[in-house]
Amino acid sequence: MEALGIDLELKPDDIAARGNFCTVDTEGIITDRRAGRIPTEKSTKLCRSLNNIAVDGAEISVLPVKEHRFVLILRGEALSPELADSDPQQVGLAPEKVEALSPQAQKTARIANEFVFQARSLLQGEGPANMVLLRGFSRRPDIPPIPEIYRLQPAAIAIYPMYRGLARLVGMHVLPGGESITEQLNSLHRYYADYDFFFVHFKSTDARGEDGDFRAKVQAIEELDNALPSLLSLDPEALIITGDHSTPATLAMHSWHPVPFMLKSKWCRPDDVTEFSERACLAGGMGRFPATEIMPLAMANALKLDKFGA
Repeated sequence: MEALGIDLELKPDDIAARGNFCTVDTEGIITDRRAGRIPTEKSTKLCRSLNNIAVDGAEISVLPVKEHRFVLILRGEALSPELADSDPQQVGLAPEKVEALSPQAQKTARIANEFVFQARSLLQGEGPANMVLLRGFSRRPDIPPIPEIYRLQPAAIAIYPMYRGLARLVGMHVLPGGESITEQLNSLHRYYADYDFFFVHFKSTDARGEDGDFRAKVQAIEELDNALPSLLSLDPEALIITGDHSTPATLAMHSWHPVPFMLKSKWCRPDDVTEFSERACLAGGMGRFPATEIMPLAMANALKLDKFGA
C-alpha cells in the first residue's frame, strides 16, 4: 500500500479502508463527498489530528493519500473486513452507520463507528472537511504478480498514490512520473528500454467527471490527446487505451456504461472507427468483452504468446 509516498506493509490480519474527507451540513447531510477536493497539505494535517483517535480493541492509523482521500488502517486481534460502507456514494444523504455483515465483524464495526464518531468531533469547524466517509474494508489480497503470470517485467507510471499502490500489489516497479501527462511520458521515454510492459495512468478525466465539470473533462481529454505523439513515437508493439470505468460529467459519478477500448498493433485488423469516444466505439470491430480478456489480447498482439487459445 502507498499513501502519499509512504510505503506501508500491511500485516495479514490488518483491515484497511478507503476514506474521504467530506462536507456535511448542520443536519449531518452530505453536501460534498470530496470536501471540495481539499489540498493534500490540508488533508495531511487533518490525518495527523485523526491519528490521535484511540479506540479499545484496535491500533488506528490514518494516512493521507491525495487531496480529500486517506487510508484507515485497523490493527488488532479478531478483526474482520466484512463491513458495509459508511459512504452512501451520493450527496443529500447522511453517512451510513458501518454495519457488520457477519457475526465475526461486530467488534470491527464497533471500532469503525467509534472512529467515525470521534473523527466528526475532531473535525468540527474544519470546513469544508468536517466529516469522514469509509468504504471498501478489506485485507491485503493474495494476487499472483504479473511477472509470474505473464513473464513480463512491468512498470507503472501514475500520479495518484492509490494506483501506485495497486501497481506494487501486482508486482509492477513504480517509476517516478511527475504531476503532468507530459512528465509521465518523459519518464516513459527514460525507462522504455528497461521494461517490457508499462501501465501509464491518467487521472484527470475521472476526477473532472466526478466533479461534474464537463468543460474541465474535455480539457483533460485534450491534454492527453496532445501528448499522444510523444507516446506513439516509441512505436510500441501493442498499445491499449481504455479506462477502468465510465465517469460521465452529467452524473458526476462512476457509471455502468461500457468503457471505450482501443488497441493498436501491427497485427490488428482495422475497423471503420475513426475516433475514440463512447459512441464511436459502440461500432468497433471488437464488440463488447470482459476486461479479463485485455491482457491476453495485448500479449497476442505483441507476439508474446506461443499460441492464442486452445
